Amino acid sequence: MSKQSGKVAIVTGASSGIGKATAEALARAGFTVFGTSRRTIGNGPKQVTMLVCDVTDEASVNEFVSEVLSRTGRIDLLVNNAGLGLFGGAEESSVAQAKSLFEVNFFGLVRMTNAVLPSMRKSGRGHIVNISSVLGFLPAPYSAHYGATKHAVEGYSESLDHETRTFGVRVTLIEPAFTKSSFDQAALKPDAMLKEYDEARAGVDKLVQHAMTAGDPPEVVADTVVMAATVARPKRRYPAGKAAKQVSLARRFVPAEMFDKSLRKQFGLPVL
Repeated sequence: MSKQSGKVAIVTGASSGIGKATAEALARAGFTVFGTSRRTIGNGPKQVTMLVCDVTDEASVNEFVSEVLSRTGRIDLLVNNAGLGLFGGAEESSVAQAKSLFEVNFFGLVRMTNAVLPSMRKSGRGHIVNISSVLGFLPAPYSAHYGATKHAVEGYSESLDHETRTFGVRVTLIEPAFTKSSFDQAALKPDAMLKEYDEARAGVDKLVQHAMTAGDPPEVVADTVVMAATVARPKRRYPAGKAAKQVSLARRFVPAEMFDKSLRKQFGLPVL
């Protein structure tokens, strides 16, 4: 197969939600897009080549990246989107479950990044866009392990950007708030539920379901990714959507005690 002359993008977790919208938006913007899913799917994103890749399996990741390079000869953009949710009390998840969440949300991202960086460095250009969350800078109750994975993504991304900038490779964070998708339905359930958290957990589940229904469509996040991927000088981070921007500003400028009270009230917790 002949090598492609246009820019080539990879989007992980592209079978639905933010990943699917992002893959399609990049294709419309002129990228040759390869999307990943853990298993073969029948109804993938339009104008996107879907390939099977398990980001928790290093061999699978390396095989996928090698296949893209063999077809195109280049990788200009990697969008690390694959991820899982987990909502519940922090002590309701075993260490094994927390590790399994990190395997997807953090180490999966690291595996993909390690696989594409050699070709990006060699070509002297590239852009890695990591889908984080407002929970990557805002710790919230009943999302301790999920928030921890996104905090890890944020710290890793900032450090990596400093290291790879010399080689012409930039790293950008996209920070959405709640987005309309099946994310909550696919989220993990705590594997060691405690009756002490039943009432609070039910309240959080209801809040999350409402927030997902009222949230931004995934196209809002996709448009933010395309903008970051095509601008001449990308910023380090982009809140995606009105709610994310509001939360980002509030986190920076609202006094800590006032913000704490507001957050607890939103989650139906007593203001102590």
